[in-house]
Amino acid sequence: MAITFRNLAWALAPLALAACGSKPPADSNIDSLDAELAGNTTGNSRDPAMMSALQDQIMVDPALTGQANNDAVRPPQQPYSGATPPDSVAPSKTDGTNIADGTGSSSGGSKPAPAPAGDCLQCKVKRDSVTLGALAQRQADKRTSGCARSLQYSTAWVQRLPADIPLYPDARVDEAAGVAGNGCALRVVSFSTGASVQTVLDYYYGRVTAAGYSAEHQADGGQHVLGGTRGKDGGAYVIYVEKRGDGRTEVDLVANNGN
Repeated sequence: MAITFRNLAWALAPLALAACGSKPPADSNIDSLDAELAGNTTGNSRDPAMMSALQDQIMVDPALTGQANNDAVRPPQQPYSGATPPDSVAPSKTDGTNIADGTGSSSGGSKPAPAPAGDCLQCKVKRDSVTLGALAQRQADKRTSGCARSLQYSTAWVQRLPADIPLYPDARVDEAAGVAGNGCALRVVSFSTGASVQTVLDYYYGRVTAAGYSAEHQADGGQHVLGGTRGKDGGAYVIYVEKRGDGRTEVDLVANNGN
C-alpha cells in the first residue's frame, strides 16, 4: 500500500510534539545556572575560590573614598590632594600662622596705615588708565614711566615682584606685566583678594615702611592709594586698592625694582 504525504505527516506529528515537550524551559536553565554559581547544587561541584570571593566583604580604602566624585552632581568641596596650585594664586599658610599679619616674617608684618590725607591725584590717574601699561606710564616717577613703554604682559612677572612688596596672600591674579633690562625692573600686577581694603592697606604699609620706603595714603571715595619711594636705590611703588561690586578687593600694584 502506498504511503501518502498526508499519512506521513500524521505519523510524524506525535514525535514532533514529544520533542517540544521534552525541552526544558528557559527559566529552568537560568535557575540551574544561579544555583550552580551560588553553590546550591548537589555533589562536589562547589568552587572554594568562587565561594570565598562571593562571601567575603568588599574592601574599601577610606583614604580614597573622599575623592570618588566622578559621578557627583556637585564638585568636591576642596581640590584633590597632590594638586599643584597655579602660578596665578599666591600661597597661603596652613600651619596656623597668618601671612597677612607677618607672623614669623622678618620683612615686617601688618601695620595700621595712617588715615588718608590730601588730594588724591593718583586716584584720577587710575580712573584715566584703561590698561596696566597706561597706568605705569602715568606715574610721576621717571624711571617707572620710562620703562612702561616696553612692558610685556605675562603672569610670569608675578614671580618677579620685589621681595619687600610681594603678592598679597591668596590673591587671584587678573593680569600682570613687566620689563627687565636696560636699567628697567618694572613690575605691574592687577589682582583681587577676599580681604578688606583696610587689611590690604595695613599689610602693605607694614612691609614698605619696614623696607625703608616712604608711605603716603590718599583716598577719593572708595578708591585708596598707597605710594612712596626709597632714596638708597631709587625704588618707587604705588598700590591702588578698591572694593569691587562682587565684594572682593581689587588691587593694582606698580613697583620699579622687581627681581
